[in-house]
Amino acid sequence: MISSELVDLSRLQFALTSMYHFIFVPLTLGLSFLLVVMEASYVITGRQVYKDMTKFWGKLFGINFALGVATGITMEFQFGTNWAYYSHYVGDIFGAPLAIEGLMAFFLESTFIGLFFFGWQRLKKSTHLLVTFLMAIGSNLSALWILIANAWMQYPTGSAFNFQTMRMEMNDFFAVVMSPWAQAKFGHTIAAGYMTGAVFVLAISAWYILKGRDMEFAKRSFRLAAAFGFIVTCFTIHLGDESGYLVTKDQPAKMAAIEAIWETQPAPAPMTVIGFPNEEKQVTEGAVEVPWLLGMIATRSLDTEIKGIKELVEENKLRIQNGIIAMEALSALRRSPDNVALQERFKQYEKDLGYGMLLRKYTNEPSRATPEMIEQAAKDTIPGVSIMFWGFRAMVACGLALLFIFGMSFYYSAKDTIVNRSWLLKTAFFALPLPWIACELGWMVAEYGRQPWSIYEVLPVHLSTSTLSVGSITGSLIGFVLLYSALLVVEMWLMIRLIKTGPSLLGTGRYYFERKSGTDKE
Repeated sequence: MISSELVDLSRLQFALTSMYHFIFVPLTLGLSFLLVVMEASYVITGRQVYKDMTKFWGKLFGINFALGVATGITMEFQFGTNWAYYSHYVGDIFGAPLAIEGLMAFFLESTFIGLFFFGWQRLKKSTHLLVTFLMAIGSNLSALWILIANAWMQYPTGSAFNFQTMRMEMNDFFAVVMSPWAQAKFGHTIAAGYMTGAVFVLAISAWYILKGRDMEFAKRSFRLAAAFGFIVTCFTIHLGDESGYLVTKDQPAKMAAIEAIWETQPAPAPMTVIGFPNEEKQVTEGAVEVPWLLGMIATRSLDTEIKGIKELVEENKLRIQNGIIAMEALSALRRSPDNVALQERFKQYEKDLGYGMLLRKYTNEPSRATPEMIEQAAKDTIPGVSIMFWGFRAMVACGLALLFIFGMSFYYSAKDTIVNRSWLLKTAFFALPLPWIACELGWMVAEYGRQPWSIYEVLPVHLSTSTLSVGSITGSLIGFVLLYSALLVVEMWLMIRLIKTGPSLLGTGRYYFERKSGTDKE
């Protein structure tokens, strides 16, 4: 058996790498289409300020993009180094969207980024706008194929297990691409990225206004970010609701953990707004509930119950026992591949094969597993309730706070009274970390909530690792943390330096630090 320490360190390394990478990704996604809107405004109106906005925010986009690439490449190599059996078992399916992302989307994005920065003097206004648009499309296509791969991990469709090769193999590429999970994850993730870009522009513009610097530039950037942000935040919340519906339908254990549902709730189930999950006693203390709300949101009906943790554990014990039968049939089938009776017996229990594999964490011979092992493996199918419960609510709180900030900012900006609302400007500025907090929490809920599976109900995470030493994982983990922390410090230093300089760095002679008087004029 692979040691739990090795599995935990491998998971920690990939989690930290992913979290570092996703510091940069949402801002890249968000700024890309904000640049399209800014440059389109320049092309339509001919106002120089919109061109200056595009070039200034574009410089910040470029820095962020470069760091995103540097942190993202490592992740793909980790599938081969730290997760060798995972790559062997599902590489036929998982590798396809990642290959398409690298060969198509990333090259498209990188090419047009170069044209964006070096084409201002060489391309017509309309042509450069097209370049900016294609750059944004490339960024979003990169996200699309990566999220298709991740969605398959959450909801494995368009594939089947081949007992002769002992691998999962793709049988319907269209089903993988058009999976409802892929659609929901793509929409929700890019909307969250757009929201991140909008908060970034809003917060920095608010700081300029508070300082009384470059007012026309700052006010127009603020107004555009507020309008864009309010729209995309509404979409983010809506698409989050769609993701929640899919979780209820396809991953009941995750939903039970998110809502701390211990006992099966009769329809329509109430929603616990706040409470304190006690995992030892399996109760939620001090729960404040809204009747019917969860049933209507999570199931979109008034007659569908939501299963509780206790019932799910009992169901999964039966599935583990069926999985043992599937593993025994598979072992026999490997010796007699032409035996029709064995083939039929395996097909009967094949859907529970992954559940039988859960026992490999506790024994090399699942057929001899004790009732205690089966009980513990069934409990493993429920993610940590407290982490899921509070992580989800913190994410939602961030989203609702940003909706309020965007709404108020757009209202007062449209009335052209934003300069008199210092409380709102300060709130917008200090809200800068919120979208990153929400994004990281969202990924934590999605990925931690899938445990103990690397591929949901197909491949347990403890079977997915490479046979590496604990020392080598520890060493590379420390190396990655130090390297990525250094890259993050460099990016922050560059970003802060450019932000403090503001549009003066464009060298147009129209902005704050370029004027001898140090004053700004409308």
